[in-house]
Amino acid sequence: MVGPSTSSRLPAAERRRQLLDVALEQFGSKGFHHTSMNDVAEAAGVTKPVLYQHFSSKRSLYLELLREVGQRLRDQVAKATVEADGPRQQVEAGFGAYFTWVAGNRGGFEILFAGETRRDIEFVREAMAVETQIADAIASLIVVDGLSEERRRLLAYGIVGIAETTCRHWMVSDLDLGAKQLAAQVSELAWAGLRGLRPG
Repeated sequence: MVGPSTSSRLPAAERRRQLLDVALEQFGSKGFHHTSMNDVAEAAGVTKPVLYQHFSSKRSLYLELLREVGQRLRDQVAKATVEADGPRQQVEAGFGAYFTWVAGNRGGFEILFAGETRRDIEFVREAMAVETQIADAIASLIVVDGLSEERRRLLAYGIVGIAETTCRHWMVSDLDLGAKQLAAQVSELAWAGLRGLRPG
């Protein structure tokens, strides 16, 4: 049996990216506690010393992965909303980007929002940072005369919550519903509420 090999040497940045992608698969399918550094090294085809050159511990690898996955989700949602034509389109584009990302990155969704992450304070901080940044971006899109910034941020967190909890049910349900269809329906629900907002 051939073991991990370092004969195919990659530049440090490319190797780090490869290791993060492999770690995403491993942690996403088995969770933090049931994944070892040896599992990641073996799946990546490298030795453990090579893995430890990039990440000092399993915890540091997982934290880096949380940041990386969160950035990917934030970037996809931000790009979609910036390119949309108007407020109504931004709502649907934002949900569409979120649901499309989850459909193609179930392991990433599990890492960000699964129970293991939610039971560790340091991991929770990273996951909450993702939610906060997405909520801040959404808050900037809520335009209602007289509505305070604080209220807009509060409502934005509600929209983030809708996306997350909808995805949880969607992932475990055998529904014949694609990301675009789901985005159209959920955005209609959210837009109806946003359209009726009144300061006060």
